[in-house]
Amino acid sequence: MRRLTAALATATALTVSACGGGGGADDGTTTLTLLSWNNEETMTPVLEAFERAHPDVRVEASYSPPVAEYIQALQTRVLSGTAPDVFLIAAENKTNLIQGGHVLDLAGEDFLANVPEFNQRTYGADGAVYGLSLGSWGAGILYNEDLLAEVGAEAPPETWEGFLDLCAELKDAGITPYLEPVDAMPGVLSAFLGAHNASIGHTMDDEIFSGASTFEEQWTPSLEEYHRLYDEGLVTRDTVGLTGDQVDAEFANGRVAMMIAGPWAVPGLREAAPELNFRMVPVPGVDGGEPYLAGAANPGYAINPDSDHIEAAKTFLSYLASPEGIEVLQASEGSITVTSDFDPPLDEALDPIIEDVRAGNVYLPQIGWQRAEDVLNLEAVAQIQRMVQGEISPREVAQALDDKLASS
Repeated sequence: MRRLTAALATATALTVSACGGGGGADDGTTTLTLLSWNNEETMTPVLEAFERAHPDVRVEASYSPPVAEYIQALQTRVLSGTAPDVFLIAAENKTNLIQGGHVLDLAGEDFLANVPEFNQRTYGADGAVYGLSLGSWGAGILYNEDLLAEVGAEAPPETWEGFLDLCAELKDAGITPYLEPVDAMPGVLSAFLGAHNASIGHTMDDEIFSGASTFEEQWTPSLEEYHRLYDEGLVTRDTVGLTGDQVDAEFANGRVAMMIAGPWAVPGLREAAPELNFRMVPVPGVDGGEPYLAGAANPGYAINPDSDHIEAAKTFLSYLASPEGIEVLQASEGSITVTSDFDPPLDEALDPIIEDVRAGNVYLPQIGWQRAEDVLNLEAVAQIQRMVQGEISPREVAQALDDKLASS
């Protein structure tokens, strides 16, 4: 995933299937169509390597950035009868794609053999697997080691109370302690919810969506702890207007001590600020809970079941899942890949989170939600922004989600 803070999707139910846009050439090659949310610069080395290995298949790629633009672009192509042969299934469109019958069941395919159950289950249902997810991401606290050293800290504390105390010390020293854009689901909040979910046996979303519990009951304590950043004046309320790129720039320029980030941020920071000393740790734990990471399995490569080139599409996915394909893809993306037959080279700044990410010890609400992910996500982000601006309470955010779920 390119950014945790990318605007999340608005997607209505997909109602028609579409034939794949690929075709056969006069020279006997098959043209496979792909809609990628990685950009052209990222995907070109991957596609060139695949075509060298499989000269009988040519990939015709188009590109749309994540997340909202990609979801809308894919939906438009499905509804217009021009869906690609291969595309991405993600947290924000998986229910619509699966329930609409717009993705091929990949269960039992050889290319899934080295993919962890966590990644298969994320984009599956009832024993079926609908996406080839080759990596996972985790977002934690990225911190400037030198700025923390100015107040005598070596790293962020493992407790939320200690983290808030550190923020206060940094602020008193004239250092902006922490920034996080709120144009998407906040990473700290997702981590709090993930830790809570793990502590009750990963039943939180089942209880909410079955009616046995509510967002108000399950989410309010985490929202209240997250809101302390703003309520105690540690982070300015006008962060509602900040983008993820602006926060990254502040961190790269040494003007903020800590931010939420995932692996995708590291290559850009290394390039923009090669002398910057930074490291990433999980989000601190609340009320005796364990530190945790926001995160999820990476979006999966899915096959259009109405494609005229299903075998060629499977060949493409097989290559991506092979050690040769993974090596090229990982080098291009900088992602934390999870296949058992490839050990990805990763930046040492990520060392504290890699084990948890590869083990699937991450949480993203949109993945856990069992229906209406699109409308619930939009509602959550809008209400959290209102909370940050001081317009409503944390409990009112959760109540609004209960109302939205009831009406969906």
